Amino acid sequence: MVNLEQERNSNSLRDKKYMQKITKQDLLNSGAHFGHVSSKTDPNFKDYVISQKNGIDIINLDHTLDGLEKALQSITNAVEKNGEILFVGTKKHAKDVIQQEADRCGMFYVVERWLGGTLTNFSTVKKSIKRLHSLEKEGSTVFEDLTKKEILKLNREKIKLSDQHRGIKDMKRLPNMIVIVDGKTESIAIKEAQKLEIPIVCIVDSNTDPALCTYPIPANDDSIRTIQLLVTEIANAIIEVAQKNKKTEEAQEAEATENKVEEKKEA
Repeated sequence: MVNLEQERNSNSLRDKKYMQKITKQDLLNSGAHFGHVSSKTDPNFKDYVISQKNGIDIINLDHTLDGLEKALQSITNAVEKNGEILFVGTKKHAKDVIQQEADRCGMFYVVERWLGGTLTNFSTVKKSIKRLHSLEKEGSTVFEDLTKKEILKLNREKIKLSDQHRGIKDMKRLPNMIVIVDGKTESIAIKEAQKLEIPIVCIVDSNTDPALCTYPIPANDDSIRTIQLLVTEIANAIIEVAQKNKKTEEAQEAEATENKVEEKKEA
């Protein structure tokens, strides 16, 4: 019986593409355990609350670690198959972290106001992005034979489109997964992802329904340190798997080249 359990654990470790490095102490130090005032607790979140202190929910960090592990497993599975991840965080505390970590791991992001239809009406968004590319292109014919007033108008349009599509202008298809900070703030993004059956990883605080997300990570979504800790861990996992993918592709290319050389020799 013990051997069977050990074998299961061994298989589970082999299935993991990334070993989680965050500890409960890291979460405690970041203030991840502090929820909202108890009067605002979402009924579906109560299972994640371990106690209350001075009227504030205290989140059970065992659930945070468990939620993060499940999220990482799903994200790395997607990235291993060359899937793309969209990070979303438009609240003040999340913006800089989301942009920095999404850029670092080579994925897409939204940090300005979520535009309705970004996912559900992606074909229209792609046209808007195409327009932005044409305005940004050096020597574009769009600016030919125009008055100063018309050029100024086009430059304003370029700035507006650039702000709207800053983190997604190179996104050519819908993402395989979406990572969200604060499910309450990003409710429209969640609804669109649900409609398209795109899996959702979400850092959820005690005032949010965790059932809205495929992979909820219960934690303090108002703490910059907590957001940084969790989003950095997700980005690290993406980078590690992407690097493994690159090495595998390079090895396959080298093998294919070697085989061609051998075939020529034999011929």
